[in-house]
Amino acid sequence: MTTPALIVPTSPFGLHRVVRPEGVLPYSAEVLDATSPLRETEFRVAVEALNLDSASFVQLLEASGRDPDRLKEQVLAIVSARGKMQNPVTGSGGVLIGRVSEVGSARSDVAVGDRLVTLISLTTTPLALESLGRVHLATHQIEATGTATLFERSLFARIPEDLPESLVMSVLDVCGAPAQMARLAREGRTVVILGAGGKSGLLGTWVAAEQVGPTGQVIALVRSEDEARRLEGAPGPVTPLVQDCRDAVGVMEAVARLTAGRMADVVVNCVNVPHTEMSAILACKPRGQVYLFSMATSFQAAALGAESVGLDVDLLVGNGYAEGHAAFALDLVRRHPSLRERFEAFAST
Repeated sequence: MTTPALIVPTSPFGLHRVVRPEGVLPYSAEVLDATSPLRETEFRVAVEALNLDSASFVQLLEASGRDPDRLKEQVLAIVSARGKMQNPVTGSGGVLIGRVSEVGSARSDVAVGDRLVTLISLTTTPLALESLGRVHLATHQIEATGTATLFERSLFARIPEDLPESLVMSVLDVCGAPAQMARLAREGRTVVILGAGGKSGLLGTWVAAEQVGPTGQVIALVRSEDEARRLEGAPGPVTPLVQDCRDAVGVMEAVARLTAGRMADVVVNCVNVPHTEMSAILACKPRGQVYLFSMATSFQAAALGAESVGLDVDLLVGNGYAEGHAAFALDLVRRHPSLRERFEAFAST
């Protein structure tokens, strides 16, 4: 692999690690340099596990015929070719856990030996893998050996001592969801959550249930009765609804029945499969808000779809970062034993 010349100025955003094409940010790069010497503002992590985002993991698992060994072969091939983990179908990545192994001379915020979870996507993180180990299907985690390089602006969180590492990794992979939900789910609002039985959906459901109060309503769409039972113990009234989120008209009709035709003030899409944009849009009332958190959603499909049905809704693109999002998500799990039990159940599967 060709690496960029060391005369390239060190960039806080990692531009100096872009191999090609020149001038783009790491997410848009075809190839990143994951092996050249550390710059003064960087640090390197000895990788212990990858946590692929849900959309990417599900796509890779299905493409491999649900064979964990073939899934690992796909991941190794992607990282070998690109110097990062960016699913070519979903465009998404995930996060990693590891221990700091080397620190640049200008860094004082980390030290060799620190254990941490990255809070930036693997799609922007230079990554070199030596091997992959056990695949944890429920948590989308893969044990790994390799190294990753973090830039000046790369976000990360240290592993807290009071929570299991696998739980922390699962929570922090989707910690943008509850922080954004806290901004949207105000008292008295009707909130609909698509994919409420998954990790981001559970966190969002717990926040919404806390915040809408007795005059609000939380409707949680799930795939099965088993997922519906995961919602037991939420800190407020939640109405589970077993519904195929790819059936846009079916979702609209079900939400209309539960809201007496008023529809939702806020719809949050956490579904990890494609073609659910219109379900979220049709569940929303005019001038309501549709938050597309899932990496399986398409902005183009949502924008053109809303136009096609004549619905004036505010489309919000999912942002995995919100100030204080990691601490907010971990505190949510600490405060709610029922929610922690759900994530520990994921981790033990």
